[in-house]
Amino acid sequence: MPSFDIVSEVEMNEVRNAVENANRELETRFDFRGVEASFELSDGKVKLGADAEFQLQQMLDILRAKLIKRNVDTNVMDEGAVVHSGKRYFLDVEFKQGIDGALAKKLVKLIKDSKIKVQASIQGDQVRVNGKKRDDLQEVMALLRQSELEQPLQFNNFRD
Repeated sequence: MPSFDIVSEVEMNEVRNAVENANRELETRFDFRGVEASFELSDGKVKLGADAEFQLQQMLDILRAKLIKRNVDTNVMDEGAVVHSGKRYFLDVEFKQGIDGALAKKLVKLIKDSKIKVQASIQGDQVRVNGKKRDDLQEVMALLRQSELEQPLQFNNFRD
């Protein structure tokens, strides 16, 4: 019986490369000359630090541009609140990994409402889809690609 898994993963190597490129751009930008600003990646989070709050927003735009160049969907970014500590401002950006329960239920409901002859089941932070025909599974993939979801999805572990 053919099956595949629906997952939501972020390539952390690409995120690391984007952060390094963003730091390089900070060094060359005129509006950041003489400003203590930096991007730091640790434990799947990027910490932005700058002297002013508006600079954090500019840095966030730089990070988004670098992530897009590295083919990382920016919908996985989860921005925290701006924290003022001393004379500096900080912002934590986390990256969503895996499919949470609410999104998994939404995916299963979307698949069942489409009346395609497949079964979808939630397995931890992924959703497994089983069907009798490969064409039905490909139809589910097309349906999910067209739907507007808050998180990008990947399809892996396709078995025939």
